[in-house]
Amino acid sequence: MIRPKPEIRVLAGPEELQWAAAEEFLRQATEAVREKGFFTVALSGGSTPRGLYSLLATEEKVPFRDRLAWDKIHFFWGDERHVPPEHPDSNYFMALESMLSKVAVPPENVHRIKAENPDAGKVAEEYEETLREFFGLAPEELPRFDLILLGMGPDGHTASLFPGSEVLQEPKRLVMATWVEKFHAYRITLTPPVLNNAACIIFLVSGKEKAETVRAVLQSDPLSKRYPARLICPTQGRLVWLVDRSAASLLRLG
Repeated sequence: MIRPKPEIRVLAGPEELQWAAAEEFLRQATEAVREKGFFTVALSGGSTPRGLYSLLATEEKVPFRDRLAWDKIHFFWGDERHVPPEHPDSNYFMALESMLSKVAVPPENVHRIKAENPDAGKVAEEYEETLREFFGLAPEELPRFDLILLGMGPDGHTASLFPGSEVLQEPKRLVMATWVEKFHAYRITLTPPVLNNAACIIFLVSGKEKAETVRAVLQSDPLSKRYPARLICPTQGRLVWLVDRSAASLLRLG
């Protein structure tokens, strides 16, 4: 596989990273709405995305909220915990609390993963059907998101693609339920083929504890194959890494 050259931007800290991400979000949403009338984005969980969502939704001295066509944005999720939507661990709940409840998004534009179903496999099947219906997919076709936001853990996991997971080898399904042993819980996640079909993928990574993994993934360390984030290489799209100085501290740049 020919890997696209990632665009790497090193920001001073988490706040600067969130601002850079908000600028990208605004730019891409504006272009998509102008070109085709709507914008599709798959959201991530995590503390850094939470700051981004709050920034996009705030009314105080920032240029994002009033410049976004919220009624033209369709929100999806890259992964979800197997919990009800009001649960504090829910990625949907985090996005609702920090952004979606504060802006004029039509309810029908919010396409959450319905993880309250006790059968995680059924949750995945239902969300795959949601994607097929919205994007009007033929049987072998993949959805193409305008933007997918991703984070990365120190173990190199992204979305809910964890080291050693069977999802990493999945060639056809769009959504899978995967058991994560260290959490003793299921996660529901988009599969690598779906992620890699996006028009743009943006990683948001901050924190010194991730520096070694960032170096390995971005600078082709032989050990990087152990890290699922290394599998994310869009086939026809942009790959952008927004990292703060702490997370980028081991990178060789320039």
